[in-house]
Amino acid sequence: MPVLSIRALRKSFTLHTIDGRTVASLHGVDLDVEEAEHVALAGPSGAGKSSLLRCVHRTYLPDSGSVRLGDTELTSLPDRAMARLRGREFGYVSQFLSAPPRTGPLDVVAASARRRGLDPSEARDAAADSLRRLNLDETLWDVDCSVLSGGERQRVNLAAGTVRPPRLLLLDEPVSALDPANREAALDLIEALREHGVAVLAVFHDLDAMRRLATRVVLMRDGLIADQGAPADLLETV
Repeated sequence: MPVLSIRALRKSFTLHTIDGRTVASLHGVDLDVEEAEHVALAGPSGAGKSSLLRCVHRTYLPDSGSVRLGDTELTSLPDRAMARLRGREFGYVSQFLSAPPRTGPLDVVAASARRRGLDPSEARDAAADSLRRLNLDETLWDVDCSVLSGGERQRVNLAAGTVRPPRLLLLDEPVSALDPANREAALDLIEALREHGVAVLAVFHDLDAMRRLATRVVLMRDGLIADQGAPADLLETV
């Protein structure tokens, strides 16, 4: 059974602030992601890549279709059950960190580790290890996340998403704000997830990152999957 199975997924948006028109984002997407597989979504802006990730995470509720994590249907799961499953079974790392006020990086990442089943002491140790792997200076670990730089916040977000790795990880441009040295550390961390059997569905606009990390590239156009295959075969057409 795939870790993630998507069938006939459709999503549209109503532009209430303009003239009430409806814009379709996904037109019936079918996609499976297997254990330890790293699938990169490619294609032009507006192709539906981020909408697909957000429908899996259920930040967006799809109009129709099925999203299954293992044998659990996510689209009809009650909100509380979905929140528990998000914390325990899969993570979502976007470009932007959302952290409680006056909370430091160590507490943010440790909270994520606790949701994945670690006790408080183990969670803090795991959080510290994740932050070190991403080169976040220890003097910043208890600093309010709101005062960190964009690159620092992005590393905290990635540490929280990958600590005690979940079954499925969704990545939406997770290294866009990083300098070369920290980008390399982040890519190393993502690459190592394969050893833990983590299924990854990711959006990267960085072709080099896709070539390095992806086991399969899925090319999207106009809310549909246009093609898919090995990175070497597809990336020259993106």
